Amino acid sequence: MEEKKLDPNSIIGFLLIFGILLFWFYTNQPTPEELEAQQQATEQVQPDEVVAETPQPITPVQQPVTYPNDSLAQQAYASQVGAFAFTKVAEGETLLENDLLHLKVSNRGGQIVEARMKDYVTYDSVPVYLVKDGNALFNLQLATSDNRLLQTRDLYFEPELTVEGENKVLSMKAKTGPDQYLEYRYTIKPGEYLLDFQIRSVGLSGVLNAAQPALIDWQLRGIRHNKSVMYGNRYTRLTYRHEGDKISKLSESGDDEETETDVRWMSFRQHFFSTILAADEPFASVDMTSKNLVEEESKDIQFTKDFGVQMPLDISGGDFTKNLHWYYGPTDIDVLEKYEELALADSIPYGWGIFGWINRYLFTPFFSFLSSFFPYGIAIIVMTIVVRILLSPVTYKSYLSQAKMKVLKPEITEINEKHKDNAMKRQQDTMKLYNKAGVSPLSGCVPALLQLPVFYALFMFFPTSFSLRQKSFLWADDLSSYDTVAQLPFAIPFYGDHISLFPILASIAIFFYMMMTTGQTMQTQQPGMPNMKFIMYLSPLMMLFFFNNYASGLSLYYFVSNLITIGIMLVIKNVILDEDKIHAQIQEQKKKPRKENRFQKKMREVMEQAESNKKK
Repeated sequence: MEEKKLDPNSIIGFLLIFGILLFWFYTNQPTPEELEAQQQATEQVQPDEVVAETPQPITPVQQPVTYPNDSLAQQAYASQVGAFAFTKVAEGETLLENDLLHLKVSNRGGQIVEARMKDYVTYDSVPVYLVKDGNALFNLQLATSDNRLLQTRDLYFEPELTVEGENKVLSMKAKTGPDQYLEYRYTIKPGEYLLDFQIRSVGLSGVLNAAQPALIDWQLRGIRHNKSVMYGNRYTRLTYRHEGDKISKLSESGDDEETETDVRWMSFRQHFFSTILAADEPFASVDMTSKNLVEEESKDIQFTKDFGVQMPLDISGGDFTKNLHWYYGPTDIDVLEKYEELALADSIPYGWGIFGWINRYLFTPFFSFLSSFFPYGIAIIVMTIVVRILLSPVTYKSYLSQAKMKVLKPEITEINEKHKDNAMKRQQDTMKLYNKAGVSPLSGCVPALLQLPVFYALFMFFPTSFSLRQKSFLWADDLSSYDTVAQLPFAIPFYGDHISLFPILASIAIFFYMMMTTGQTMQTQQPGMPNMKFIMYLSPLMMLFFFNNYASGLSLYYFVSNLITIGIMLVIKNVILDEDKIHAQIQEQKKKPRKENRFQKKMREVMEQAESNKKK
C-alpha cells in the first residue's frame, strides 16, 4: 500500500499549525533570558554551600536589638538611636481591623507584622495571611545630623488609636521631643482592603540630615496558599505601574531585578492575593528584585518568592511627607476596579495585547453575568457553547477548505504520477492547479490563526479568574486548580503525582477532532514528506501532560469546546456541504481566466529559475 505523504504546499500549513500548537502550549515557559538568569544563579552557589530546603522568614541585615524594660536598657537604646530615645522602649502590638481585614502593627518599627483576610481560607482551610511570622519588612533609612544612619526597624513607636467618623486611625510616632517626631499614620475604612498610609516628619529639621534622602526598603516573602506550590508560584509575580500607564513585570520563573523611574505602584502578587504599595505621587526611582524560591513540587515548601523594592524619599527643608496606600486583598477585578484612580486592576494578569483586552472586557464580564444565573461549572459550559457558536463561521471556512482539497485529490494524484521523478515540475503543476481552481492550501490554516486570540485569552482566564477560586463542579473541588481523581505514590516527570480526569476527557475529544480534520489533510499527502499522523497523536498527548497541573475549568472548557466543534463539523459535513456541488464549482472556476497575484507570480518565477538552473 502506498504511504500517504504531505505535499510541499501542505507542509507550510503543517508548520503553521504546529507553530500554533507550540505557541499555545509553551507560551508560559521561561524565556532564554530567564533561563540564563537561572543558570547564572545556580553557578553562583558554591559546592560546599548548604541550601536550606525550606526558606526561613526574612531577617534584616542588622537585627533589631531587644531591650528589657529598665533604665539600663533605655540607656543602651539611647546610645544606638540618639535623639529618638525620647520614645520609651515598650514592646507591643496594636490591632487595626475592619470587617474584611485583621492587621497587627508593632511598636518596634511601626510596621504591619500581621495581615489576614477574614473572608478567605487556603485549600486546607487555614486563614489566608499575607504578612505573618516575620515574612515582611518595611524600613525607612534616615541619616541624622549627628552622623548616624538610623533604621526605623530599630526604633520604637508610640501607638495612638482613634476613630474619625467610620474610620479607624492608628498613629505611630517615634519621638525626639514632645512635638518632634516621625509618624506612620494608618487609616482603615469599613469594607475596604485599601489603607491610607502617610509617612511624615514633624520638627525634625535639626535632627535629620537634609543632604541625604531617606530610603524606603520594603520586602516580602510570598506565603504559599495553593495545593501545588509550583502551580501557585507560576502566577506569583512582582508587577508595577510606571511612566504613566505602563505595566511591567519581573520574571515569573527565575531571579530578576530592574530599576525603573516614575513608579506609581508595586504589586507583590501571590496568585489570587496581592500586597500592593501605591503612591499618590510617583516614586522618582525604584530598585526592584524578585528571587524564586521554588525549583520543584514539594509539600514542605512554605514560601514562593522573595520580593524587594527600594526607593529614595527626598527630604525638603529638613522635613518630608509621603502619602501612600497599602492594599492587602484578593486579586479580584470586582474589588480592584473600585480603586480606579490608582488603576490597581491593571495588576491582574489578563495577558498581553489583544489577548488581555479580550479577557478583561469580554470574557470576564460575560462570565460574571453567566455565573450570576448558573453554578460556575454550568456557566463555563454555557460560555463554551456561546463561544463555539460565534466561531462556527470560522470552523465552516476551515472545513470547506479541507473539502476542496479532498475534491482535488484525484488530480493531485495524477500530477504526482506524471512527474514522479521531477519534484520541481510536480510542484509547479500543483500550484497551477490550485490557482486555476481557486483553492489555497493555506486557507485551512488562516481560520486556526483567527481562533488563536480566543484560545490564549481563555488559557489566561481560567487559572487567574478569582471568581473560580474554590468553586466546585462534579468531581473537581476547585475550578481554578487541577482536579484529582487518583493520587499516585510517585511523581511522573512533566505529569505530576496525581491523575486529573478533565485533561483526559479533553485529550480524547482532541484526538477525535484531529482525526476528523487531519485525516482529510492526509488524503492529499505526497511521497517524500512527513506523515500528518504525527501531529494527530502529538496534540492530545501534549494536552494530557501539560494540562494535568492546570486549572480544571480550562480543561473543562476544552473538553466541551471540542465536543461542540466535532458536532458542528459533523453537521457541516453531512448537512451543509455537498462534495459534488463543490466539485462542480471548482470545475466552473477552472474555466474562468485567473490572474496570478504577486506572491504566486514570484513563486512561479523562483521555481522556473530553479528548473532552468537544474537543466544547465
